[in-house]
Amino acid sequence: QVQLVESGGGLVQAGGSLRLSCAASGRTFSGYAMGWFRQAPGKEREFVAAISWTGRNTYYADSVKGRFAISRDNARNTVYMQMNNLKPEDTAVYYCASDASLATMLKAYAEADYWGQGTQVTVSS
Repeated sequence: QVQLVESGGGLVQAGGSLRLSCAASGRTFSGYAMGWFRQAPGKEREFVAAISWTGRNTYYADSVKGRFAISRDNARNTVYMQMNNLKPEDTAVYYCASDASLATMLKAYAEADYWGQGTQVTVSS
């Protein structure tokens, strides 16, 4: 069993930055793709970014390309997301997830093996 714990959320003004972290524990991080997702009030959960196990491949939603950057430190069992130039529409609860399949993370993330509890990001205008 893997436990994922997100941190780093908070309140920031538009144009500001935050760095989210997701620490994994409970079993090996090895071989698992990781992703970030978000859910705004009244909306469905949506894909934000994903990263392969090696970190060589990254993927982003169009809405965050050029502003967000996903990375991972496998020695620390942690995945990060640097969020720059934040906009009010980025306000949401951000969740990290992991799955043995990168394809699942990209195309069927609702089926991902493990999810964190989420961290709130609020961007004021």
